[in-house]
Amino acid sequence: MRTGVYIVPTNRWYIERTVWLIAGIILLIATALAFLAHPLFALLVAVLGAFSVTVALTGFCVVGNLLKAVGFTPALGRPGPTPHNLYFMQTDRWYLERRIYLVVGINLNIATVLSLTHTMWWLAFPAFVGVAMVWFAATGFCIMANGLYWLGAEPRLVPDACDTHPVTPLGDRPISA
Repeated sequence: MRTGVYIVPTNRWYIERTVWLIAGIILLIATALAFLAHPLFALLVAVLGAFSVTVALTGFCVVGNLLKAVGFTPALGRPGPTPHNLYFMQTDRWYLERRIYLVVGINLNIATVLSLTHTMWWLAFPAFVGVAMVWFAATGFCIMANGLYWLGAEPRLVPDACDTHPVTPLGDRPISA
């Protein structure tokens, strides 16, 4: 097992970081609406979960494409030309950040089903995930990313060189994007 803390770069607002922020805010709003207004708003949580799984499996991200259209640049985008110049996240291997999209999506859908069939208190989990996503975008620190990192998942995003305690995910050699 690895040691240290893995923190994604926060020196600029790249597509993936901005997607985490937007998704976290939408997730918090959808969870609050489901809990406070009507339980069927939990289906918005399921839609976010489905989008997250789709990004992990195909690399295609609707929000990422909107951000690319307004000038954001990717950190995990496929190199070279893409069909219709669209944004696609790299899907050549199961790196840490891609695994996060998959795990989050599956867990959001499970929590949605449980909140609609068992008790609305299951919405506490998507609310926690929403807060964690906003925190991740703001600080670069993610509980799940660190858990996967400690278990050996290889990240693609290189931590900021200006961090006070940087961790190079592969030891002494830098990661190529």
